Amino acid sequence: MSLSWLILVVLAIAAMGYVMGRARALKSAGGDSRALHSLPVYYGTNVAMWAIVPAFAVLLVWLLAQPIFVNSRVLASLSDITVADGSSMGLVMSDVRRVADGLDVAVQQGAMTVDAARTLTTEDTDIRELLGGVGVALGSSVSPDVLRGAQTYRQLTGIGSVVMTALVLIIALGGAAFAYARSDADFRARNVVEKGILVLLVSAASIAVLTTIGILFALLFNTIEFFRLYPAADFFFGTKWAPSFSGRGGASDLGVLPLLWGTFYISFIALLVAVPVGLFSAIYLSEYASPRVRSIAKPLIEILAGIPTIVYGLFALLTVGPILVSMFGKDTLGWMSGGTAVMTAGLVMGIMLIPFVSSLSDDIINAVPQAMRDGSYGLGATQSETIRQVILPAALPGIVGAILLAASRAIGETMIVVLGAGAAARLSLNPFEAMTTITAKIVSQLTGDADFASPEALVAFALGMTLFVLTLGLNIFALYIVRKYREQYD
Repeated sequence: MSLSWLILVVLAIAAMGYVMGRARALKSAGGDSRALHSLPVYYGTNVAMWAIVPAFAVLLVWLLAQPIFVNSRVLASLSDITVADGSSMGLVMSDVRRVADGLDVAVQQGAMTVDAARTLTTEDTDIRELLGGVGVALGSSVSPDVLRGAQTYRQLTGIGSVVMTALVLIIALGGAAFAYARSDADFRARNVVEKGILVLLVSAASIAVLTTIGILFALLFNTIEFFRLYPAADFFFGTKWAPSFSGRGGASDLGVLPLLWGTFYISFIALLVAVPVGLFSAIYLSEYASPRVRSIAKPLIEILAGIPTIVYGLFALLTVGPILVSMFGKDTLGWMSGGTAVMTAGLVMGIMLIPFVSSLSDDIINAVPQAMRDGSYGLGATQSETIRQVILPAALPGIVGAILLAASRAIGETMIVVLGAGAAARLSLNPFEAMTTITAKIVSQLTGDADFASPEALVAFALGMTLFVLTLGLNIFALYIVRKYREQYD
């Protein structure tokens, strides 16, 4: 049974359990719901919950554990020669899975039988050609070990799927039967359901925390490995970025300062564009615009946040860059030699950040109590004076937090930088020169055939950790500003 069908069957069991549990509870109360401890819906929900939660928990654990177990058994079945090099295990397993998928496709389409798939050898030319006809390349390069591993992989995966299906269905039926037997008038179904919902909410909240921890450790271990191969002082204080990919890093210069400079320079120009425009638009929408204009303008501004960043990158490359070259290029002022530059990426990124600043600032300004406005008007202040002297000071902590969050978004941007700023890592004050950022170099270092045992590939994780710390620090500082200086109004 496929995974989707298994999930549908479990949901069907839960739906039937809901109806039967609710009916049993009402029957135990003589058909009078007032004699029940809880509402009838809680009894049905309790049965459905006992059918779904344990079954899906076992299904999730099985889906996570089965690939690990199968891969370990397959690797153990291969000869020592095949996996003598630890770095080639991933490639070997990739070949094994490819061949196993080919066997499955061939069996499903009738090109061969199950028994033939189990006894297939690399000398079976006709079978290889049949598999090639269904889009699977089992050529002469497939070694006997890989073919034997594919057969083991396919067999273990098939057995695991059957056992998983049976176990999940048994648990779903058992859980539903257990809850159904308890569905009587005296059972405190509401308490059980509410505790189950609480556990669900806590689990949902824990996912974000655990994901952050997982990302942190994934970066941390590879960063530590990088610093074992490359000096930390040269990385943090080096002023030259020139990876060579010619060995174990002996000829590579991996200083992060040029990348940090490009990141902050482009982000600074983006904020110079986004903060005034976003803040002024927020003031207009919250204080001056009529409800009709606000209902139209605010969604239109927020559409900018939904545009994919690759579209912004193409806009920077094909539109903004040529415009800047025509204004500041060799034929005019001579400041700009190409369309890719810090100014190009900064302007487009600033446009992208406008809805972040505008929307957050608008919400913060609207949160200022109307009584403060009325008091200012009562003292004779004009609307502009009220905005400058009352509303903006009251909303300033939140506005600062919005700006810092936008800065974090700018620091982590990739596609606009790749297409609009260029790929040159340099320390320069000229905004019309091409530069690059940390995110762009992370992409370039991990693109292509990267050897993850070399500093030139592992440096991407060190760059990612640096970026993670920077954005985390900005977010913490933004939350600190908002909480420390936020005024509490009655």
